[in-house]
Amino acid sequence: MTNQDIQALTIAGHDSDGSAGMPADLHAFFVDGVYGHGILTAAVAGNSYDITAQQVMPKEFIAEQFRQLARDFTISAAKTGMLANDDVINVVADHYDPKIFGPLVVDPVIITKHGAMLLAQSAYELFRQRIIPLATVITPNFYEAQKLAEMTIESRADQLTAARRLQEMGAKNVVVKGAHSSANQDTVDDLVLLADGQHFWMSKPFIKTSRLNGTGDVFSAITAAELAKGQGVAAAVCKAKAAVHTAIASPLTIGHKFGPINNWAAQAELRKEE
Repeated sequence: MTNQDIQALTIAGHDSDGSAGMPADLHAFFVDGVYGHGILTAAVAGNSYDITAQQVMPKEFIAEQFRQLARDFTISAAKTGMLANDDVINVVADHYDPKIFGPLVVDPVIITKHGAMLLAQSAYELFRQRIIPLATVITPNFYEAQKLAEMTIESRADQLTAARRLQEMGAKNVVVKGAHSSANQDTVDDLVLLADGQHFWMSKPFIKTSRLNGTGDVFSAITAAELAKGQGVAAAVCKAKAAVHTAIASPLTIGHKFGPINNWAAQAELRKEE
């Protein structure tokens, strides 16, 4: 299989401004040199100011997307994004098969980076029961890690405890991201807990910016792309961290308020590391 033949899958919602969700995932697959497929779960109408409407796909339509991809393509890794409600979570859990779609990177998309809950309680509980045990890698942001682990994170030791709780829930490898909450902080420190119990830290300088849309999507998508290439989890998440940091550090002037990260800059970083 040549590099151009490597295929990855995103199971996510579509953001009309292109900064997050499936568009961000497909951008990330492209800049990391893999071909991207997409199973659409929902769509939102929005721009750099706000989101004003959303539409969830019917569960049978989502199931049909799984069936049609499975009968034709060789997909080497997959990732999830927004799984909007109980029906979506159930149909994804029912139809995701690692023998067909490869290892799964779960980007929880349950709480925003500002701390707002995105799922109803019933869907949140279902996500914990049905999606987390499927995860080869789970990549919660700081607030999601606190919610999923049912604890307050105030230190590196707390991040490790939260990661271990997620492993107890079935996730094999866990990335618990550090907070982006203080203008005075020097670094963002992400904890990586591997399936064998080893752990390490990924730290990069904190960048104060409103151009952060798609950060979690791109991190998880590059992780999935690297797994699709045959990289191990540790190498995959380190490459994703470096690429996303570079993308944040080189902001785009697209939109007027909350903008996207720079996937062209991420591409340059990824090529530099090859």
